[in-house]
Amino acid sequence: MTETSRLTAVRASYDAVAADYARLLGTALAEGPLDRAMLAAFAEYVRGEEGGGGRAVADLGCGPGRVTAHLDALGVRTFGVDLSPAMVAVARRTYPGLRFEVGSMTALDVADGVLGGVLSWYSTVHTPPSELPPVFAEFARVLAPGGYALVAFEAGDERIRLEHAYGHPVDLDVYGTPPDRIAALLAGAGLAEVARLVREPDGYERSAQALLLARKA
Repeated sequence: MTETSRLTAVRASYDAVAADYARLLGTALAEGPLDRAMLAAFAEYVRGEEGGGGRAVADLGCGPGRVTAHLDALGVRTFGVDLSPAMVAVARRTYPGLRFEVGSMTALDVADGVLGGVLSWYSTVHTPPSELPPVFAEFARVLAPGGYALVAFEAGDERIRLEHAYGHPVDLDVYGTPPDRIAALLAGAGLAEVARLVREPDGYERSAQALLLARKA
């Protein structure tokens, strides 16, 4: 598959910021209690799914591995995938007991129907909404029947241009997407909404934040 210029720019940007991104965010999951509650619910759903308790979860766009490690601590066998080799290198150094791979969520090196869960923790925000259907189709492809997807994203409807972040020049667009649209796109991929959480911005956040939990039939 030929890589798009957008994916090339995203990879280069996160390669550039990887070390400082990890340093500034640290290893603790700093997200608030509502976010942690949704992650805990996701982990419980995956563990409780009939025949799925032993299935792995893929943390797609895992960055330096904080959320991968958090899910692992919640009793879910989790591995991380990230487009940025530099981010994967940081994750491997920080969490040597966990598995991290370089890869794209548009073409995962995962067999059909084998995962108990897929997590996308703000990793779709650099993808234009019009390009999300094949991404969510890939989520559905790798999930086992009854498996869960949890997608965290900015719940707006605007595009923000980033040319500097974490002390480095970057080439990134950040897309907000209304929760109803994300739910409809997931449903189009065969992932039915189970629950959603929309909260007001906190701290550095510019817009409302959303987490949407969906299940493969």
